[in-house]
Amino acid sequence: MSIRQSLLALLSQGSRYGYQLRAEFETSTGATWPLNIGQVYTTLSRMERDGLVSSGEQDEQGRVGYTITEAGRAELARWFSTPVAQSDRPRDELVIKLAMAVAAKDVDVGAIIQRQRTATMRALQQLTKAKRTETDGAAQRLVLDSMIFQAEAEQRWLDHCEAVLKEATE
Repeated sequence: MSIRQSLLALLSQGSRYGYQLRAEFETSTGATWPLNIGQVYTTLSRMERDGLVSSGEQDEQGRVGYTITEAGRAELARWFSTPVAQSDRPRDELVIKLAMAVAAKDVDVGAIIQRQRTATMRALQQLTKAKRTETDGAAQRLVLDSMIFQAEAEQRWLDHCEAVLKEATE
């Protein structure tokens, strides 16, 4: 996930200070991805150094507002127009865990799959409940829908893993 481009997207709507950016990011994502305020200010500092944002004067409460620059708008447009490649996504820890469990040969892979299936089903239930009760706008709904679809796909993949392992032992 790109914090840099996400902050630029929020700044494209107008000047913001760090805590506003953090709050708006979490609101937009349904608070499914908490954002550390230190990461916000570190990213803002780097973006200012790179000419993507400019900082204003401190207000009476000591807050500094940030504004997107033309270079920042160009960077944001580039991000929005570039598809996300599969290779740009982080490694899937579950895939690695199951592959290593199979390779280890003395691990009960079926038990790992069952524990994961239970955890994924619990997460799916929580996400579905959140979608029914907490969705406040299209951005949050899209995030929750994506997470629900990912959990459903994980359940199908776990079923596939069981079938492949059963076939391999026959």
